[in-house]
Amino acid sequence: MSSRNPLIPFAIIAVLGIILMFVFSFKGIGDHKDLASGGEGKEEKAADVANASPEEIYQQSCISCHGQNYEGGVGPQLTGIGEKVSLDEIKDTLKNGRGTMPPGLVPDEKIDEMADWVSKLK
Repeated sequence: MSSRNPLIPFAIIAVLGIILMFVFSFKGIGDHKDLASGGEGKEEKAADVANASPEEIYQQSCISCHGQNYEGGVGPQLTGIGEKVSLDEIKDTLKNGRGTMPPGLVPDEKIDEMADWVSKLK
């Protein structure tokens, strides 16, 4: 009678499968935007944002954290923010980010226009 355990090869295959699953998951997390767009259109997206209105930029980059009606969520409420924070502070936040907000969500050439728009939200 053989002393080898017949379950060992299945256990090794299962462990390797789990490791590969994690590797491919992390790879997919890093590449999800490229995968979703097929790796094309980066220049078009940059041009779209450069020509977008502040409301359109908000819809593309800000709504997930600040809410559909500017009510806040992960990020703070934006209605009435112009009464609490100066225009320069809004510009600085748009350019450099703050807390969990990353920098660069608004193109540099649109920061003044976006800051003015955000400061007037009621």
